[in-house]
Amino acid sequence: MKSLCIDLFNNCSATSLAGTRSSRVLTYRFQRTNYQTHLPSTKLTFSSYFTKTCFATLSAVTSEVEEKQTFNPDKAGELVKELRNSFNSGRTKSYEWRMSQLENIAKMLEEKEKEITEALYKDLSKPEVEAFISEIVTAKSSCNEALKELRQWMIPQKVNTSITTFPSSAEIVSEPLGVVLVIATWNFPFLLSVDPVIGAISAGNAVVLKPSEIAPATSSLLAKLVEEYLDNSAVKVVEGAVPETTALLEQKWDKILYTGSARVGRIVMAAAAKHLTPVILELGGKSPAVVHSDVDLQVAVKRIIAGKWALNNGQACIGVDYIITTKDFAPKLIEALKIELEQFFGKDPMNSKDISRVVSSTQFKRLAKMLDEDKVSDKIVLGGQMDENQLKIAPTILLDIPEESQLMQEEIFGPLMPIVTVEKIEDSFDVINSRPKPLAVYVFTNNEQLKKGFVENISSGGMLINDTVLHVSITGLPFGGVGESGMGSYHGKFSFDGFSHKKAVLYRSFSGDSSLRYPPYTPEKQRLLKAVISGDIFSIILALIGWSK
Repeated sequence: MKSLCIDLFNNCSATSLAGTRSSRVLTYRFQRTNYQTHLPSTKLTFSSYFTKTCFATLSAVTSEVEEKQTFNPDKAGELVKELRNSFNSGRTKSYEWRMSQLENIAKMLEEKEKEITEALYKDLSKPEVEAFISEIVTAKSSCNEALKELRQWMIPQKVNTSITTFPSSAEIVSEPLGVVLVIATWNFPFLLSVDPVIGAISAGNAVVLKPSEIAPATSSLLAKLVEEYLDNSAVKVVEGAVPETTALLEQKWDKILYTGSARVGRIVMAAAAKHLTPVILELGGKSPAVVHSDVDLQVAVKRIIAGKWALNNGQACIGVDYIITTKDFAPKLIEALKIELEQFFGKDPMNSKDISRVVSSTQFKRLAKMLDEDKVSDKIVLGGQMDENQLKIAPTILLDIPEESQLMQEEIFGPLMPIVTVEKIEDSFDVINSRPKPLAVYVFTNNEQLKKGFVENISSGGMLINDTVLHVSITGLPFGGVGESGMGSYHGKFSFDGFSHKKAVLYRSFSGDSSLRYPPYTPEKQRLLKAVISGDIFSIILALIGWSK
């Protein structure tokens, strides 16, 4: 809009814009639907003498803006075709190409750390240290591991063969799938964009990244950085909102990785099913923290806060959604949380610089509605302060809210923390198992039997004993959900595998050809064939000499 106004004014002299008898008024409304931002109408007055010049400029600039704004299924199809041609040329499959792209990502993370941090602050008011640890360092770790391990990952895996194929050898070859789509989310908008792309490139694919429009500063930066650092014939960024994502989903991909809500996950999966495209869905859910009375309470509480309010202010799929503890222990736990929250964020957390804001007005209103629900607001034992202008909600703890409330039925994804009490800690098994399988479960206890019971009896994407969220930092562990919390996994070697096809290859020579497999099937051949398949050496010998058991 700014460039439009400048162009118009540059083509219309100051004298022609004022004091004329014959004039026209032009109203032009510019709506950028990608980010749900609406700029006010701009009214410009032109003399009739200069109208033709101004309209010509307006027409040219408007066409240019519309051309840049339009991304329909046809353009999406052209994009996929371009990337498929690049992939089919073989350029992305080589070890050298993969390494060069990973090295460029590593270079980008070093050189653009400040810009990345600034973008995350614009989108989420994410504190610099939190942005560095949770997004930049984690992305660096993924990239560095891929650089270190890629050659080993690419080596075919040898497999034993059987007597029925003797002489032979076999291996599993990891081959790239082709052209893949990564649809990222807004809560960790840099990490959850770059990390899957690292996996896709490591596996030798061409890739399209669709960042989240809800984090526009990070989305714009990613588009700029990918164009600057990576091979644009094989790696592309498409910015936009629902129309652009819809256009992309209409295309045939070789794999789609989506991070976000279960509702949109179903839409992605339905679109993928039309082309039989496999998917990795990272969805989330209500991840509980179970706190037994035998814990080191101060340490446990600090780690819970770190996995909730110090983690994007609760806006994390792996964040603690609610706490389960016993009725007797709840008062001690709440008091400890109050003390440590004040230590972390001060007496007035609304003014703390160490806590992120809510990402958007839409998310703020959703959380406020949850808190204002009947029989919920009176259960607040700490916090509850809200400032819609700043999109801030204080860390809020609620005790024993109704089971049917939105807070207990939906993933919270914010700074609200319900505490559910049970008579004995073992009752938490039923509470968790009565709900859809969560992305993570956190258990705080020193009781070895209780630890074993959770591991054996609770199904979840991941589980962490006596801490929160840190399991995702272990690259040797897969990160992914189960059931409603998602399907498929990535991180480290699992990212490489997730974007690869495991091709079974058997090698044979022309020697050692047996007539057993070919007709006519005589009784002698039948006996010998059954003996060979059974693997019983004694039966094989008997069959060869014409005897049977």
